[in-house]
Amino acid sequence: MSLYRQLLARQEERRPIRVGVIGAGKFGTMFLSQAGRLPGVHVVGVADLSVDRARSNLALAEWPAEKYAARSLDEAAASGTTCVLEDSGALIRHPLVDIVVECTGDPVVAARHLVAAFDAGKHVISATVEADAVCGAALAKRARDAGVIYSMAYGDQPAMTCELVDWARTCGFEVAAAGRGHKWRPEYRHSTPETVWGHWGLTQEQADRGRLNPKMFNSFLDGTKPAIESAAIANACGLDAPENGLAYPAGRIDELPQIMKPRSEGGQLDGPGMVEVLNSLDANGDPIDYEIRMGVWVCVKAVTDYQRHCFEEYKVISDDSGRYICNYKRWHLIGLELGLSVANVGIRGEATGTADSFRADVVAVAKRDLKAGEMLDGEGGYTVAGQLRPSRLSVGMGALPLGLTGNVKLVRDVKVDTILTYDDVQLDEDVTAVKLRREVEAMVEG
Repeated sequence: MSLYRQLLARQEERRPIRVGVIGAGKFGTMFLSQAGRLPGVHVVGVADLSVDRARSNLALAEWPAEKYAARSLDEAAASGTTCVLEDSGALIRHPLVDIVVECTGDPVVAARHLVAAFDAGKHVISATVEADAVCGAALAKRARDAGVIYSMAYGDQPAMTCELVDWARTCGFEVAAAGRGHKWRPEYRHSTPETVWGHWGLTQEQADRGRLNPKMFNSFLDGTKPAIESAAIANACGLDAPENGLAYPAGRIDELPQIMKPRSEGGQLDGPGMVEVLNSLDANGDPIDYEIRMGVWVCVKAVTDYQRHCFEEYKVISDDSGRYICNYKRWHLIGLELGLSVANVGIRGEATGTADSFRADVVAVAKRDLKAGEMLDGEGGYTVAGQLRPSRLSVGMGALPLGLTGNVKLVRDVKVDTILTYDDVQLDEDVTAVKLRREVEAMVEG
């Protein structure tokens, strides 16, 4: 029975999946624009520090005003409408909320929300993949201990990559590599919110129309978000991170099987079972046709001659050995696709991806020469970018996680392109995200 039919059945039974959304930014608004079209799903509440902004974004998403006019969560639950409120804690604790969707984008805030939701016995879908990169395996353990589900958000690239990896392994293939696409030039690692739109390919007018956050979009451009999402993929799928960070090999989709295999076999990877990002720009910085900038992919290897012969017989595009092929989704639609996570968690009791290890990490790297006394401004800002590393290396060197660099004070100078360490900053060890980080660091074997 399909998920959609089961959602229809929940609607007919007047037994909807009741959802609370925390954060009405871009991701949250994209989901909310679809939520009214999902049978058997009721958004009971939307919590945001700016109620006015949340209401404005609901209007932007074409919600009728009467649909979000409920004065309380109780009224919303009884009437089938939605309450917009500031207090995320009240939303998390409300007995008629089944699933909490966390989409603030702030890993420190998200970690606090997630633990509170687990303690309240609520399932969680987290669109704040930044928290997953910092301490995902610890969050997953907390959820298991509480008897609830902790899930990545479908529509974001990590969950969609997890789906492709699961497809490959369930079919009996060996996963050679998996990842996402990106538009990359080495100089982008120094990009700031002031330079992002020109590099991204949008006008200021388009950015303003979409109410796009330049800091958030800059985190994609400067390599931080690709590193974060690659770490989430590796930790959920049991894949390895490149020792020197993402290499961003360039190519067309139909070149993926040749590129995403070990160097020992003519590819561009350190070894088998890796996470990597395919670049949509060639060496001159020109766009590649048939690229996968906005999508995800998996490369698989035929481990028998019979499999290889089947690839050939069914005209599957392969590498020059005939053993490697790829499967992919060329586009991801972010919050517009979150309904799949809601349905999977609410009906099947399954996560659409969750960390079960700590194999890959995202370290903070200086964008410019930094001086003692400066405040770091976190993901997508002016001071640091994130780069992917194997956690066995990052933990061993005491590297500072990118996700813990928001509003943190430097205590000594750091040169441009240098990985920051814990010794470079003042960090509050009592913060929930820091405590969870210490838990995942303890999972790494020396």
